[in-house]
Amino acid sequence: MSRLYAKPLPPGSLLLTVLFGAVLVSSIAVAYCAHWNRQLLNSLYTELSVRDKVQAEWGRLVLEQSTWTAHNRIETLATEQLHMRIPEPAEVQMVAP
Repeated sequence: MSRLYAKPLPPGSLLLTVLFGAVLVSSIAVAYCAHWNRQLLNSLYTELSVRDKVQAEWGRLVLEQSTWTAHNRIETLATEQLHMRIPEPAEVQMVAP
């Protein structure tokens, strides 16, 4: 009957296997981190684009508000549409509190 004997492993082969596994895990982690970084960068650029559009809209709205609230426009609307006028000094009455 022949016996099968396992050859002894060369010294350091276990360490080499562990190091190979660590390098493999490390390379997968690097690839994952690079992918995650690209996704976050794309999200950042999308949000910056939205911010720029909102800031431009805000500027337009502020300009429109200043146009709508201009004193001469309000005075023109009051005289033409509401038929308002500045009272004569004789028409003004002072009321005591």
